[in-house]
Amino acid sequence: MNSIASPETETPLARRQRNNAAMKLIVIAGLVLVGLVPLSLIRSVLLERKMRHREAIENITSTWGNAQTIAGPVLVIPYYRQVKVWKEQSVAGRTERVETTERVLGRAYFLPDEIVIEGDLKPERLHRSIYEAIVFRSSLKLSGRFAPPSFEDLKVTDTDVQWNEAVLMMSITDLRGANQTLWLEWGDERIPLVPGGAALTIGPVVHARVPGVSARSKPLAFKLAFSVNGSESLRFAPFGMQNRVRLTSSFPDPSFQGSFLPAHRKVTPAGFEADWEVSYYGRAYPQRWSDLDPDPFRGEAFQNSLFGVTVVPVVDSYRLVERSIKYGILFLALVFSGFFIFEVRWPVRVHPVQYTLVGSALCLFYLALLSLSEVISFGLAYLVGAGASTFLVAGYSAFMLGAVRKASAVGLGLAAIYGYIYIILLQQDYALLYGTAALFAVLAAAMYATRNINWYETQPPAQKAGDTP
Repeated sequence: MNSIASPETETPLARRQRNNAAMKLIVIAGLVLVGLVPLSLIRSVLLERKMRHREAIENITSTWGNAQTIAGPVLVIPYYRQVKVWKEQSVAGRTERVETTERVLGRAYFLPDEIVIEGDLKPERLHRSIYEAIVFRSSLKLSGRFAPPSFEDLKVTDTDVQWNEAVLMMSITDLRGANQTLWLEWGDERIPLVPGGAALTIGPVVHARVPGVSARSKPLAFKLAFSVNGSESLRFAPFGMQNRVRLTSSFPDPSFQGSFLPAHRKVTPAGFEADWEVSYYGRAYPQRWSDLDPDPFRGEAFQNSLFGVTVVPVVDSYRLVERSIKYGILFLALVFSGFFIFEVRWPVRVHPVQYTLVGSALCLFYLALLSLSEVISFGLAYLVGAGASTFLVAGYSAFMLGAVRKASAVGLGLAAIYGYIYIILLQQDYALLYGTAALFAVLAAAMYATRNINWYETQPPAQKAGDTP
C-alpha cells in the first residue's frame, strides 16, 4: 500500500496533482447538480402527460360510467303527524293568537335487517388515442328482508300511516352505467325501479312503490338483479343490520378499500374472490329515522362506512417513470464517479464536456422511457430505453477512454445499474431495502477499486508502449 505524504514533505508536483484531483471532483459534483435541470424539465413533461392521460380517462368514464357506490335499499313510508301551531284570528274585532293543531306529512325511513350481495366484475380496456382506461361491467344480485315497520317511537297511530304509499329506494352513484331496466322482486310481484323519488343526501336514487307493507305484515323479502357499468371502484354501504357481500372477478390486481376489509379473500393471476361480513355496529347512522331527526348521513358518516374494491393498476407506468426519475441524480453520480475512478487508475483524461455529453445521454433515457411507456408496456419500454442509453454511452466511452475493454466495463456497469433499478421499481415494500443494499455494494466496490491510490499523487502512470486501445 502506498504511503501517504505529509504536508511538510509534499512536493510541489504532488500538491499540484492533488489540487487537480480536488478541482476535478468539484467540477464533477457541479455537473451532477447541473443534471437536475434536464431532470426537472423531464418531470414537467411527465406531469403534463399525466394530466392529458387523466383527461382521456375522464372522457372515457364519463360516457361509460364513473366509480360506482351501491347503497340500499331503503323503505320509505309517508305518515301524518299532529303539529301544534299558532295562528292569528280575528275575535270580536280583535286579533288574537290561537293555538291549533294541523296534520303535516312526514316520512319515515327503515333499513333492512339483512342484505346479501353477490357480484361479478368483468374488466374491459377502452382506448382514447394512445391512452387506455380499465372499466368494468358488474352483474349484481341483491337479496334481503325488512322487519315489519314500527312507528311506536314517533307516537303515530296506524291510521295516520300511509301504508299504500310505501316506497323502496336505492342509490346508484352514476345511473348512466345502468343500461337496462332495474327490476325489483317484492314478494310475488316484479316491479320496475324508476329514477327519482324522495330526496336522499347520499346521491341519485331509483325507487318503486311496494304493496303489502304494514305493521302486522310478515318480514318483507326483496330481490334485485341488475348490471351496472363503472370504472375505478365498486363500493357498498352497509345498510343492513347484517351485510354479506361476495365479489368475483378476472381482474388480477385488486385493491380492497374502505372501512371494512374482506373477511376472506383469494387473489391469483386469474382473478380474485372476496367475501365481506359487516354488521351495523361499524357505521354511524341508525337503522331507522324520520325527517324529524337530523340528517343521519351528514358529514362523513356515509363515506366512512363504505367498503369495496378498486380495479385500477396499483402502480401505473407514469408512477414508475416518476419513481425512476427520482433515481436520476444518483445515477449520474454513480456513472460520473466510475469515470473519475478510470481517470485516477489509468492513463486517461475525461474532459468536462465529455462528462456533459454522457450525462445528457443518461438524462435522455428518462424521456425515452416516458414516451415509449405510453405506447408499449413499461418493461419493454425500459428495456429499449436502457439498451439505447447503454449502447450510446459504451460506444462513446470506447473513444473517450481509448480502449474497448474499458468501454465494455462501462457498458456492463450501466446494464447492471439499469437492471437493478428496474428491480427496485417493481418492489412496493422492499424498494428502500434493495436500494440501500445496492448503495453499500457500490461503495464497497469503489473503496476496493481505489484502495491502493495515493490521493496526494493522483497523476496516473504513463501509457505503456504495448497498451493498445
